[in-house]
Amino acid sequence: MAKRLFDIIASVLGLVMLTPLLLLIALAIKLDSRGAVFFRQERVGQRGKIFRIHKFRTMVIDADRHGLQITVGADARVTRVGRVLRKYKLDELVQLIDVLQGNMSLVGPRPEVPRYVACYPPEARGIILSVKPGITDLASIEYKDENEILGKSADPQQAYINEVLPIKIRYYIDYVNNRTFWNDVYLIVATLRALVR
Repeated sequence: MAKRLFDIIASVLGLVMLTPLLLLIALAIKLDSRGAVFFRQERVGQRGKIFRIHKFRTMVIDADRHGLQITVGADARVTRVGRVLRKYKLDELVQLIDVLQGNMSLVGPRPEVPRYVACYPPEARGIILSVKPGITDLASIEYKDENEILGKSADPQQAYINEVLPIKIRYYIDYVNNRTFWNDVYLIVATLRALVR
């Protein structure tokens, strides 16, 4: 209950304080390329519940139908404004809406698309999906340049499944097994520091 209360208060305050920036980002997206401001995609939440995550659109229309569900290197589908939003993780600010709605938490394992959750070992899946997914976690910090890393691979999708995802799963399980309020605070501060750097 304390975590949920913290999520509600923080997401409301965040959305109110960030409103001018969010409106500016929305305007930049509309001026830069054709399409909606938001990108909605199915993700797997707590107990396997499917929800549609909020993100600012950083790619051309129907990008998910013309390529991988991961972004690799200098992906041609990413718009000019999208490159800036992705670099500073600004496209994820609107996930505060998902936190307020109760589909996500500020801190927790990042929500994956169904095809990658299907790659989780059964025991790991049960542990990871026992909590709400989060906007940030240790894996998000460690792999903030994930698209550049995968861009160096001959087969990015297999590299993600066989190399990156197993490490993320270990981070996710460690978070679930050792989560505390103060650990959440630490991860929020660490995320902000990583973005500033």
